[in-house]
Amino acid sequence: MELIIGGAYQGKWEYAKKLFPQAVWVSGENCTLEELLAAEGVYDFHNFLGRQMEQGADLEKLPELILEKNPGLVIVSDEVGYGVVPIDAGDRAFREAVGRVCCELAARAQRVHRVVCGIGTVIKDA
Repeated sequence: MELIIGGAYQGKWEYAKKLFPQAVWVSGENCTLEELLAAEGVYDFHNFLGRQMEQGADLEKLPELILEKNPGLVIVSDEVGYGVVPIDAGDRAFREAVGRVCCELAARAQRVHRVVCGIGTVIKDA
């Protein structure tokens, strides 16, 4: 599994498509869990997590499920933990959940890339 992270509008999606030009991608904006577990790559993964939270899913088990069912998945996600802490409790919960899931995925990923201004840097290469 590979994780590509970075701030919003930093070029993660373009970077990922260049690295994995043959991959079949799904959008975290609207894919199902089953589609994510069958995909080669998912972009906007943070939006998938937000939708799962709204549906009451247990996100704590998601990293293990992804690694068990789809260990070759390429995940592209916004880093949502920077900046001002949101006033809204739901927004804070979302931010924390995305951070926790991405930390677990990063810890177990083969490779982690961080993209800033369209430039990717490998920050972990197991």
